[in-house]
Amino acid sequence: AKAYGHHVTVNYRESYGMFACSGILFNHESERRGREFVTRKISHAVARIKLGLQTELVLGDLEPRRDWGYAGDYVKAMWLMLQQDEPDDYVVATGETYRVREFAQLAFEVAGIEDWERYVRQDPKFLRPAEVDLLVGDPSKAQDKLGWEREVSFPDLVRKMVTHDLAMESAPAAAR
Repeated sequence: AKAYGHHVTVNYRESYGMFACSGILFNHESERRGREFVTRKISHAVARIKLGLQTELVLGDLEPRRDWGYAGDYVKAMWLMLQQDEPDDYVVATGETYRVREFAQLAFEVAGIEDWERYVRQDPKFLRPAEVDLLVGDPSKAQDKLGWEREVSFPDLVRKMVTHDLAMESAPAAAR
């Protein structure tokens, strides 16, 4: 569906002269991401473990590397695409990768838990048979042509997510 969306955008731009841009956005994460995504699953579980509301974080493979960036930075890139005189296609990514393991370790560190591995259990039911080991994007065109630079680093992204989840889990149920 994503590939189709990209190709139909290019087709309409070329066939009908429409101002249509395609943004190929690598993993864009934030505290608003659904808990079914591994980053939110981690940040939410870490907050609950810190607060004594949960005892473990269950994950699949800890080794895949992902290019994770902050969603707010990616929205800025999309806005910049639409400000250009000519429509074009851009990859929006950080160009850096981190393992799922590194995300989890940093999330536990943000919460003040150093012995993080004792809280993490791997379960084969969360393994993906066609897992891609490495996903990384090249944002150089977006940087060069749009002047786009990410503002939130990977550690800051993890910090934002864990801090948010700690605050949400600490709030009275009526305030959530």
